[in-house]
Amino acid sequence: MLRTLAAIVALTFVSATAAELPNFVIIFMDDLGYGDIGPFGATGYATPNIDRMAKEGRKFTRFYVSSPVCSASRAALLTGCYNARVSIHGALGPKSPMGLNPEEMTIAEGLKQKGYATSAVGKWHLGRPAKLLPIHQGFDEYLGLPYSNDMWPRHPETPKDYPPLPLIEGERVIDDNVTAEEQAQLTTRYTERAVDFIRRNKDKPFFLYLAHSMVHVPLYVSEKYAGKTGRLFGDVMEEVDWSLGEVMRTLSELGLDEKTLVVFTSDNGPWLSYGDHCGSAGPLREGKGTCWEGGVRVPCVMRWPGRIPAGTETAEPLGTIDILPTFAKLADAPLPPLTIDGRDGWPLISGMPGAKSPQETYLFYYENDELQALTSGRWKLQLPHTYRTLGDQPKATGGIPVKYQQVKMEQPELYDLEAEPSEANNLAEREPAELSRLLAIAEAARDELGDTLTKRKGSGVRPAGRDPAGADAP
Repeated sequence: MLRTLAAIVALTFVSATAAELPNFVIIFMDDLGYGDIGPFGATGYATPNIDRMAKEGRKFTRFYVSSPVCSASRAALLTGCYNARVSIHGALGPKSPMGLNPEEMTIAEGLKQKGYATSAVGKWHLGRPAKLLPIHQGFDEYLGLPYSNDMWPRHPETPKDYPPLPLIEGERVIDDNVTAEEQAQLTTRYTERAVDFIRRNKDKPFFLYLAHSMVHVPLYVSEKYAGKTGRLFGDVMEEVDWSLGEVMRTLSELGLDEKTLVVFTSDNGPWLSYGDHCGSAGPLREGKGTCWEGGVRVPCVMRWPGRIPAGTETAEPLGTIDILPTFAKLADAPLPPLTIDGRDGWPLISGMPGAKSPQETYLFYYENDELQALTSGRWKLQLPHTYRTLGDQPKATGGIPVKYQQVKMEQPELYDLEAEPSEANNLAEREPAELSRLLAIAEAARDELGDTLTKRKGSGVRPAGRDPAGADAP
């Protein structure tokens, strides 16, 4: 019934010589909401490069992550698996000895088997121990923070026993105490490294994973964009847009536009408790940390001149778990030997007539391995669980969040996302047959991927990685 959980996805590969292999660039934002870029309705600041990318490429208005929080979402993107399958939940702390298991095959590891140069730049958050860092997960090189930029004793809402925030190159700490002034230069520094990687590898196929620390709090921006929009969040967004522009300009200068697929998206929705320091979920309900649409549906734009139809959009569902098998098909690269959940999305991405979502169902997990929701076609099932909401509280200001209220959902709820993406009217009583169908899918998923709420471990779950010596000292 749940075809995404059955076995390794079978793909029909296209043959390609090394000279014909496409380049891949993923720009992965942190806490960027559905309504935070121009093509998805943002106002108050300009995103001309993202706007241009949408005009020259394709918008995906139902693009999903598997979990509305940092580490779990990143694990799903890089492995093509639901985060529950690879046992990565929530946001790993600075002292955690756990991370992505090196036995999992990442996008980078698959592409390296076809001769790709690979680079991770920016936030990792899939394991701080040295042996779990990107250079041990298929990336030739790495520069960035090992986890979120708020896991830092200088952030007002961070536990004071957090260690100083390190900047890492490869597996070596090159700055053991990142300052506020240095945080303000992160977007620029990441961009310069990304551009340098592209230039150094222009004559071979490459995969660039540029994972910005922004727009996660605390917000920082360089002097060149500070004060431009009258709101710190807007300033940060304009600098991120500049960063994308630098990547696109470099590709154009080197004659790589028609050889490069660029994906721009986010790890989860906005951290709404931060008020004027966070973005917007647009018309969607709730945000980061919830499995309502505002937490798991994120903006996504893809561009590949000549291969992806310009100025188009689709409302067919697609997810980060589908990126790995799609790249594998385009590069004639091997799929992981272990079971994955993603499916080839190229027919939908390339705008083939009549193309549909590659999945029957997308599952949404939150912390502690709890299956909270799923979507299938136009329908969204919310399973009984406790979720957080701001209610009617005043909006937070100045980077100091307000506290969430907890709401317990006692019965399953059903929503028609085509008619109402805001998930306002529960149709469970009106659509009993659809409710029963989706509940059966949820039960099958729990049997395979587990669920702490129902005390099931899951027959298809694999262990996370763990450094036998424990987490390294930052």
